[in-house]
Amino acid sequence: MSPTSTDRLEHPPLFRAFPFNIATRLMAGGDVRATPAQLAAFRRFATIGDPVADDLVAEMRDLSPGEGRRLFNQALDHGIETLDNPPPALRAYFEAIESVPVWVDHDRLALGARTMTRTGILGVYGPLPDIALMGGYLSSKPDKVLVRSGDLYAKAPGRLIETATWWVQISTPGGLDRFSDGFKSTARVRLTHAHIRAAMHRRDDWDYEAWDDPVNQIHTVGTLILFSVVFTGGLQMLGFQFSRREREAIFHFWRYMGHLLGVHPDLLPATEADAWRITWLEALTEFLPDEDSKKLAAAMMEAVPTAHGLRGDGPVSRGLGWLLRQTHGAYSRLALGKRNADRLGLPDRPVFLGVIGAIAAGNFALETVRRITPGATSLAVRLGDASRRDLLERASRTSAPDLSFTREPDAPRQPEMQPA
Repeated sequence: MSPTSTDRLEHPPLFRAFPFNIATRLMAGGDVRATPAQLAAFRRFATIGDPVADDLVAEMRDLSPGEGRRLFNQALDHGIETLDNPPPALRAYFEAIESVPVWVDHDRLALGARTMTRTGILGVYGPLPDIALMGGYLSSKPDKVLVRSGDLYAKAPGRLIETATWWVQISTPGGLDRFSDGFKSTARVRLTHAHIRAAMHRRDDWDYEAWDDPVNQIHTVGTLILFSVVFTGGLQMLGFQFSRREREAIFHFWRYMGHLLGVHPDLLPATEADAWRITWLEALTEFLPDEDSKKLAAAMMEAVPTAHGLRGDGPVSRGLGWLLRQTHGAYSRLALGKRNADRLGLPDRPVFLGVIGAIAAGNFALETVRRITPGATSLAVRLGDASRRDLLERASRTSAPDLSFTREPDAPRQPEMQPA
């Protein structure tokens, strides 16, 4: 028997306020509220990590220094079959990440990649830092990992560039092929998450009762929400237009990404409606911002000019940096809503909402022309790919991103993939 409206829980504050109250009605495809039984099933994943990756980390710690990483890199770059008698956990890890579920549609993956690629610079440095990552800071539990990584202000530009680079690698057409940069980076990120879990478990100051297990399944599935529901909605706010097939392809793409990142099959959203249901549960249980949330938001805002490739401390650079921070802050405020923006301490200068409106109007006009012009979509994909790679190359000169995603686990630094 299907649950009635009286069986479902009440909306959390996020879903009662603009813009999520409107977005839910337009995009979610129905009532996404959970029942108490569904909430209980969801919360069980707060104490579960990624057993396959966690077993590999434990195995690597038992090997001689550097040997585990060497074996991992050889298997990643050349295939597990090139190793003689690989350790059992290493073999299990590659069997898991190289498996391709029967539901994978490669044509949809390719369409999803092309659709994300054509968003270009706006896709990389619009919804990525301002909605996906900034919105992730509202969830204070996974924030506890980042605040234990050291100087937030010094490391924020590198974290943003690392995340943007990973995003570009996986969303480039062919980026999830077995020996592509995107696939290999994702394999490293998944292992890094396991190293971080192990490092947090070794700490005396991790509060399991208040924060749940570090980098747990609820946090990992939040990655899919950040880069599917939240990211796609943010792109539409900037004037991008997606067909039904393109939207379905994006969500299919992130379903497969969830598989690669070790998300439990029971949590993998198969459709956009499923993803909205997970978003609702994340909003109900994870949006508990605190002072750490404000610290991370402030560090991200400070990192914006550097991530854009601005150099120097002269008056021109300072002025441009200030304008960039206000524009990014206005976009975050518009997308996350006033209440959430205030809780993160984001700048509040309404005049910059006009800048966002102008960008969205201009982009909407270009998108309208693209949709009716033969060959324009393919051209947009090529231009989008070139523009975002150029931006990342310039930004990397002003920071020191770890693009190998192999930083020592006791000083965690990884692409910022937190639940919304």
